[in-house]
Amino acid sequence: MTSRIIQTLSRVIGAILLTATIFACSKKEAVTPLPIFGEREVKGTDTVYHTIADFKFIDQDSAIITQETFKGKIYIADFFFTTCRTICPIMKTQMKRVYDSIQNDPDVLILSHTIDPEYDTVPLLKDFAERLGVSAAKWHFVTGKKDSIYEIAQTSYFATAMEAKEEPDGFIHSGAFLLIDKDRRIRGKYDGTKVDEVNRLLLDIEALKSEYAAQ
Repeated sequence: MTSRIIQTLSRVIGAILLTATIFACSKKEAVTPLPIFGEREVKGTDTVYHTIADFKFIDQDSAIITQETFKGKIYIADFFFTTCRTICPIMKTQMKRVYDSIQNDPDVLILSHTIDPEYDTVPLLKDFAERLGVSAAKWHFVTGKKDSIYEIAQTSYFATAMEAKEEPDGFIHSGAFLLIDKDRRIRGKYDGTKVDEVNRLLLDIEALKSEYAAQ
């Protein structure tokens, strides 16, 4: 009798474990991918998506920053300048929220490009980052050739970044935060001046991590 009870219990436990495994697998397969932004091209059975072009800038610690810095990482990109008196202070407050949420996450980085490289020197960016209280290992503030910054903003990130003498501060730029995946594709675009949009970004970072975990 005892033996039969043990066998029955073993079968019940086995069935429960199997059901749990199937449920876990189904949940894993049920992850809904985020959209992929930009043009795409079908080549045979493969789809080639728009990706961020190669780049080379220098950050607040005088380190050379390239696409290799973000290899195997998810990152959030934006464009700003330190003397901006309009949307940049709001953007940096919101990006600091993002930084605080991913500070201990090794898979996620932040990349902020100045659009006023003539003024925003490396020492100035260093001071700016220190006043924000952020680490260069997690949040890179980069400068470089003006034309290179403007080109990658417009052609890779689909973001506005240019000089505009008619503007109060002499520049015009997008307030967008761009979510970039480990394959250098744009997976989300958010208004960096709006709390609810940044809340959505934070959720999408987790969704993108889940998407990779499910692969």
